[in-house]
Amino acid sequence: MKPTILLLLCLVLPLSFVSAQSAKTYQLSSPDGKIGITVTAGADVTWSVKHGETEVVLPSEISITLDNGEVLGKNVSVKKTIPASADETFNTPFYKKTQVRNNYNQLTINFKGDYGLVFRAYNDGAAYRFFTQKKGEIIILNEEANFNFKDDDMAFLPFANDYRNKDKFNSSFESHYDHISISAIKKDTLAFLPILVDIGNPLKAVILEADLQDYPGMYLTPGDGNNLHGVFAPLPTEEFVSRINYAVKSRAGYIAKTNGTRSFPWRVVVISKEDKQLADNDMMQRLAEPSHISDVSWIKPGKVAWDWWNDWNINHVDFKAGINVPTYKYYIDFAAANKLEYIIIDEGWSDDWDLNKSKLDVQQIVDYGRQKNVGVILWSTWYAITRDADGLFAKFARMGVKGFKIDFIDRDDQKAVSSLYSLAQKAADNHLLVDYHGMYKPSGMQRTFPNVINCEGVKGLENMKWGVNDQPGYDVSIPFIRMMAGPMDYTPGGMRNATKDAFRPVNSNPMTQGTRCHQLAMYTIFEAPLQMLSDNPTIYMKEQESTDFIAAIPTTFDASAALDGSVGDFVSIARKKGTTWYAGVMTNWNPRVITMDLSFLGEGSYKATIFEDGANANHDATDYTRKVITVTAADKLPVKMASGGGWAARFEKVN
Repeated sequence: MKPTILLLLCLVLPLSFVSAQSAKTYQLSSPDGKIGITVTAGADVTWSVKHGETEVVLPSEISITLDNGEVLGKNVSVKKTIPASADETFNTPFYKKTQVRNNYNQLTINFKGDYGLVFRAYNDGAAYRFFTQKKGEIIILNEEANFNFKDDDMAFLPFANDYRNKDKFNSSFESHYDHISISAIKKDTLAFLPILVDIGNPLKAVILEADLQDYPGMYLTPGDGNNLHGVFAPLPTEEFVSRINYAVKSRAGYIAKTNGTRSFPWRVVVISKEDKQLADNDMMQRLAEPSHISDVSWIKPGKVAWDWWNDWNINHVDFKAGINVPTYKYYIDFAAANKLEYIIIDEGWSDDWDLNKSKLDVQQIVDYGRQKNVGVILWSTWYAITRDADGLFAKFARMGVKGFKIDFIDRDDQKAVSSLYSLAQKAADNHLLVDYHGMYKPSGMQRTFPNVINCEGVKGLENMKWGVNDQPGYDVSIPFIRMMAGPMDYTPGGMRNATKDAFRPVNSNPMTQGTRCHQLAMYTIFEAPLQMLSDNPTIYMKEQESTDFIAAIPTTFDASAALDGSVGDFVSIARKKGTTWYAGVMTNWNPRVITMDLSFLGEGSYKATIFEDGANANHDATDYTRKVITVTAADKLPVKMASGGGWAARFEKVN
């Protein structure tokens, strides 16, 4: 470089040039040495991630801006660094396995200004989080979270596309995936987490956030080049009640007002060499704050006979079906006969504004359920329960209600997130389960509050009542993407199964896209400690063979094994409870034949009860065959699936 040019640079960019000269670089590797994080701290703080020689995330700036003008992550001065590592296991009582291994290397960087960053490298991913140690409250104007990719990679993105009340941060968090390149993402659109980026070679990266407490959730939007960066809902300043719930009228010029001493959410990139690794990943459990509930003995996972999806449409009874005591006694009788743990009384049982104004004798139903060993869960809007959460939880707990399905949240700004953590604690204080429906995508809350036994945040079976979409393709995408964030209240179990050509939306007699075995396989594949039987009891009794099979599948497991799969194409998973294994396979609209290697079974012989698509399932999606054979771990089974098909099995050890 000529001296005159060097002098000009020094004059124009003195601060950035000097900072660059003093920037420090830190390296952190995963325990197996395959994943590396590089952190540069100077004028900016950047992080980058590699898997072997493949660049997963290029250097990307990260920072937090406070309202006093201080920017955490700009022109930094490092006070000290603290390396650490861990290799531990912890119990997970309501999960797809009973224990999770937490093995990582960690680097904590403390900066002048009473804040810092923690970086972790796992064998399957990388994560970082800010922390602050400031007095009093702080106001966060914005957070800069960037994910720069080397190439114009293809990605699976769920977009917030049903903005409610003309507020782009008011959304149901339900969307099919757009499979597009980063460059094809429209400016100013918001994708909610998790999202998947196909790095190639054959790496895939899933972007997540974990331990989201008292802070808004992160969306991603495109920037310059192959950049995705975080966007956060500003804090609401004025709300109104729209229909049956809160909506935001105005928002502040900042995203959070919070305690000055705290840790912020983890920003996470999970990396896989095989798609199936994503379908059995524990990152969310590892990074979530441990349980706030010391005694979890009262938390009972299980299955639920659900009323709303089937429109209370029972028949061959001597009473008019609907939101009344005889109908719910009928649901309880069905649940008891099939050893289901719960029924839900969904919307319509109360004034949607005031849960104290019941249109139904809830106590009589709860008492009847108690006689039959069936618990009752009540539906509520977020607005209705937050009007008096302490009083309402205490009241219904005294009545014997087992939990609440809380609906129409439709937001994850700081107020909404803080409210849901508060509700989880208040519910736990009253020994009540919580199913967060109508918005909420989990981010580790299930570990922190195990009574939050399920969350929606998925475009589940309810959408079959009113829309025609590629549901089978979505069904075989979410185990690799959405399910990484935690359990999902997809609500499977429809018995009116339809081929692609025959399907149509019908509200009172809803169909499902794909075959009967596609539905049966969901009970093993989809994580849901609280799992619905969504169709009506009458049709389940007509289809008792299928009902017996799904009723016997547990909702939590001792061990899991992702056997095979490709995002958007097919998925194959096995799970173990006691000595019995359960397996499920689903395909998209393409018929498919795969081979299932039974080596996961271990020693001994097993009685295999298998449900597979029938010879005519491509024309009649309800067609299936059931067979019982004896197998061992040395066997390999052919799995043949029709269009939109599936395969499900139970392996019971016999010796």
